[in-house]
Amino acid sequence: MMQRAAIKNSRAQRVDDKMAADTGLVCLQDYEQHALSRLDKNALDYYRCGAGEEDSLQLNRTCFKRLRIRPRCLRDVSLLDLSTSVLGATVALPVGIAPTAMQSMAHSDGELASARAAEEAGAIFVLSTLSTSSIEEVASAAPNAVKWFQLYIYRDRELTRELVRRAEWAGYKALVLTVDAPVFGNRRCIARDHFQLPSHLRLANFTGINESEIHDSKGGSGINEYAISLFDTKLTWDDVIWLKSITQLPIVLKGVLTAEDAVKGADAGAAAILVSNHGGRQVDGAPAAIEALPEVARAVGDRVEVYMDGGVTQGTDVFKALALGARMVFIGRPALWGLAHSGKRGVCNVLSILRRELEITFQLTGCASVVDVSSKMVVHESSYYKL
Repeated sequence: MMQRAAIKNSRAQRVDDKMAADTGLVCLQDYEQHALSRLDKNALDYYRCGAGEEDSLQLNRTCFKRLRIRPRCLRDVSLLDLSTSVLGATVALPVGIAPTAMQSMAHSDGELASARAAEEAGAIFVLSTLSTSSIEEVASAAPNAVKWFQLYIYRDRELTRELVRRAEWAGYKALVLTVDAPVFGNRRCIARDHFQLPSHLRLANFTGINESEIHDSKGGSGINEYAISLFDTKLTWDDVIWLKSITQLPIVLKGVLTAEDAVKGADAGAAAILVSNHGGRQVDGAPAAIEALPEVARAVGDRVEVYMDGGVTQGTDVFKALALGARMVFIGRPALWGLAHSGKRGVCNVLSILRRELEITFQLTGCASVVDVSSKMVVHESSYYKL
């Protein structure tokens, strides 16, 4: 198995090198800069903005820089295996695509292209409820991808039930319940620019709705107003138990930042916790996901699987998250930047770059597989300043 993995990785490296030569973009920051120059202001501001003064948005990146890797030497790393098991499914690398809304603003193929890229890379793809391609369209476009569906528990429970049923029928393997959004955060740039979903696009999972509610320009963002009208601010942990009662799919709780809530989630029957601050878009001043990850992993890592998203821009970030207790990480904005570049190919390139960077990091730290990554291999920078 390890020999096959080594051969596959060698071939993948050659493909990655060719992709980099073809595009001239060799890291995720290159794709981000390209997207900044290409996307229209309406889409760009929606994708990149955070809440308030965007302190938490920035923390997602800067906190990774405060972590130090402690490499181990003279270990056999000639045969690499980046695969891992997630909710019973084997995936080729510990990186998945997080749910991000309205991807067709970045490229006409939208979520279809992202799902196909995940399928090709052997990664997990999570479809947002607020997508511009439907549950069924994505399932048809990438039938062999491991697909999860992100949802909210809406005020209209029958709407929630229907979305769950559709995800089940379409072959999705898990439900990712966003728990940190009883309302949307204070996203100033969206309010300032009066963000509008372009008129030629639709929220594909909501059929039969009044389109004027989505494109209404009165008072700001029509999409915000429509979503807020559906959200239920009365939700409690009992509603997680209710959701579990209506589905056989495992439930991943997305948006947990404390050990206390992680324990409540595990007690409510969740199969996994996705540590996330919603890309810095909810409570400004909340910790970065990588800061919150260790306490969540310590609290429930022996009971449920733990993942994280937010601020991942290179393979060393993935390594740091694995060491601090994440089984895998998810990327949101970087996939959008790849999508904006060249659709499926761009997302494939982004995933390939991360894989190659992770391979190098594994080899240089003495790790041949994810099981070799240990919590002792990553520490906070302050540990080096102690006398």
